[in-house]
Amino acid sequence: QVQLVESGGGLVQAGGSLRLSCAASARTFSAYVMGWFRQAPGKEREFVATISRSGGNTYYADSVKGRFAISRDNAKITVYLQMNSLKPEDTADYYCAAARYYPAVRSTSYDYWGQGTQVTVSS
Repeated sequence: QVQLVESGGGLVQAGGSLRLSCAASARTFSAYVMGWFRQAPGKEREFVATISRSGGNTYYADSVKGRFAISRDNAKITVYLQMNSLKPEDTADYYCAAARYYPAVRSTSYDYWGQGTQVTVSS
């Protein structure tokens, strides 16, 4: 069982930056592929980024490529999402999740989910 807790969301102006964190409870954190998803009001949850167990491989949705960066610190059992050049269309609830296989771009590939953190980008 892995518990995930996101933090770092908030209100930011377009063009600004935010860094999301996701703290895990399990010492087996390094055994999991980690990912970030987001869900805007009235829309389906969508894939944002994923990172391999060691952190050596990453994969991004086209909509965030070049602006967002996923990273992890296995010693701190935490995964991060650095979000730069934010746009109003990035407004959503952001969720981190843990999966067993890389790359994991489908929500159904993930076994554990956090409760989410809200990001609002004003124009």
